[in-house]
Amino acid sequence: MSGQVLIEVNSLKKVFSDAENRVIALNDINLKVLEGEIYGIVGMSGAGKSTLIRCINRLDTPNEGQILYRGKDILLMDRNELLRTRRKMGMIFQQFNLFMQRTIAENVRYPLEIAGVPRKKADQHVLELLEIVGLTDKANAYPVQLSGGQRQRVGIARALASEPDVLLCDEATSALDPMTTQSILDLLQDINRRLGITILLITHEMAVIRQICHRVAILDGGNVVEEGSVDEVFRNTKSEAGKRLFGVLPEQSSEDPGVPSLRIIFDGASAEKPVISKLSQETGVFVNILSANMNHLQGKMYGQMIIQKPDLEDENKAVIDYLLAQGLTVKEVNKL
Repeated sequence: MSGQVLIEVNSLKKVFSDAENRVIALNDINLKVLEGEIYGIVGMSGAGKSTLIRCINRLDTPNEGQILYRGKDILLMDRNELLRTRRKMGMIFQQFNLFMQRTIAENVRYPLEIAGVPRKKADQHVLELLEIVGLTDKANAYPVQLSGGQRQRVGIARALASEPDVLLCDEATSALDPMTTQSILDLLQDINRRLGITILLITHEMAVIRQICHRVAILDGGNVVEEGSVDEVFRNTKSEAGKRLFGVLPEQSSEDPGVPSLRIIFDGASAEKPVISKLSQETGVFVNILSANMNHLQGKMYGQMIIQKPDLEDENKAVIDYLLAQGLTVKEVNKL
């Protein structure tokens, strides 16, 4: 990441209204997307995610605010400047939006045809793009012959055809099964790292955010309720929307162990350490694990584990002292 701001949204408001109803879809949205990062916008259905991304590429026009692309307000651009800017914004859709009567190569070449790129040069570029997405053997196939994951790869190749600065991904994996989703996320990460392309990704799936995003904004009812690095937002979730989306919060548990216990909070500081097995080796105390609910986030471990409290007080103290020395948070539950 260069740290330079690529997209800046200021005080954005979008209202949908008719004779009977007035709905505020976006309310005072402020965020910055940095060049070279993967930025996630997450929220439940109806939160305003799709409206926001459509405003960013000006498929929808907001009622108030600014959308700056490299410092220029998209909302003030004339038609020609807007078209040039849109070519720098590749769009990836949930339902692929491919031309079913065109071959895969023809689908990928379509943006180049629109831009007037000479046929020979366009064909060469298409082959390069199909290689990036792993579909060189499908150039002459038709979309109906491809799986959902392969169709999305075609969509990604097509979005890359105009050599964009940013890919706008609108629920790009929500129509795919878990294994295929993983392969598409791996591809997006590879494109981000290898080509340096910024990715702005909207989703309702927190697992997608946890896996590939650097920073995240949580949208709820048309408002940004939390924003920051994924690590920071995950560890310090305050909003109700964030709690619903992340599912399990390290500080909370619906499980009552029913016996005197120790709740161990993993907040990323103890990544990849075999804490419990080391605990037994170092203290000589063997503990009984009652429950564990853990999440991996960018190579770190977050969540909680509940172990039964040792009966002897000196053993209990030894366990707590060891865990605290590892940088973990320890809380006693159901004290006698």
